[in-house]
Amino acid sequence: MKLVILYDRPHAGADPDHTDVLAQIKAVGHALQELGHEYSELPFSLDLMASMHALRKLAPDMVFNLLESVEDSGRLIHLGPSLLDFLQIPYTGSPTEALFVTSNKLLTKMLLRGAGISTPESVSMKEARCGASPLEGPYIIKSVWEHASIGIDETSIVTVKDTRRLLPEMERRSEKLGGEYFAERYIEGREFNLSLLVENHVPKVLPPAEILFDQYPDGKARIVGYSAKWETGSFEYCHTRRSFSSKKGEESLLQEMAEIAKQCWHLFGLRGYARVDFRVDEQDRPWVLEINANPCLSPDAGFAAAAFEGGVEYKEVVRYIIKDIGNLHGPNRVDRHDKRGSYRPC
Repeated sequence: MKLVILYDRPHAGADPDHTDVLAQIKAVGHALQELGHEYSELPFSLDLMASMHALRKLAPDMVFNLLESVEDSGRLIHLGPSLLDFLQIPYTGSPTEALFVTSNKLLTKMLLRGAGISTPESVSMKEARCGASPLEGPYIIKSVWEHASIGIDETSIVTVKDTRRLLPEMERRSEKLGGEYFAERYIEGREFNLSLLVENHVPKVLPPAEILFDQYPDGKARIVGYSAKWETGSFEYCHTRRSFSSKKGEESLLQEMAEIAKQCWHLFGLRGYARVDFRVDEQDRPWVLEINANPCLSPDAGFAAAAFEGGVEYKEVVRYIIKDIGNLHGPNRVDRHDKRGSYRPC
């Protein structure tokens, strides 16, 4: 096949959460070549006419969608697949609607609650300005649209007795959080990531990863903030790690989270691959924090690590993701192979 890798080009001096897409392009491109496909790279921009003309000129059989933002804005993530829908070009990963809904954390939480899935209570920017009732316990202040732990650090956890005092805490973080923010009840406890990869339209839960906070001193918040993800050499980066070793007697907890992760897959109409992030409180109750449609595919990121732990090599991850779209669009478009396993065009 002929594929185009669509991505958001990092600007000069971009932060590592944005430049990480270059590692994803390199890894996905290598896997595509190993699978016998041709590919080219295309940066997407807000000049939609230029992007449309470029896509029509390249005339790909499929687009491998690596957009995690547009012009470094997470709230625009759905624009790329929207254009691909208009052009009727198949693309990997979750569809436009799922990307939009899961990018908005407040909308995600509303749908989770409607489906009876536990997610921490929250107070939006608008609700705080209207004097909404306070939540029980401490809050963690987050961006509505931005992912990759942007704007989150130890100071994001605050304890106030009423929303009149909460609002100033939220507003002074506005710029770091992309302009729109909310406060969520902070769940003290353990953190888990459950990745899903589709096989023949069936989402399979990969081995669950627990995030361990090694040698964190008493009083230090055990959260996966921006430093833990991106600032190499920081205490958080060096002492936050994932583990696939489960504790004895917690099989039922892991099974419960796996079932919830699959519920989320179907609820949001996810496709190809995804990740669901949990906190587990002291009563072993799991709470869904976020739904990550099209999570990071860097070889050293959590999704690739979970796949490897589950016995799926990186090249096979890419093959499964492509095959899922082929199944949706028919065998003549994507999944015709000769006896040697190489692609045979129609």
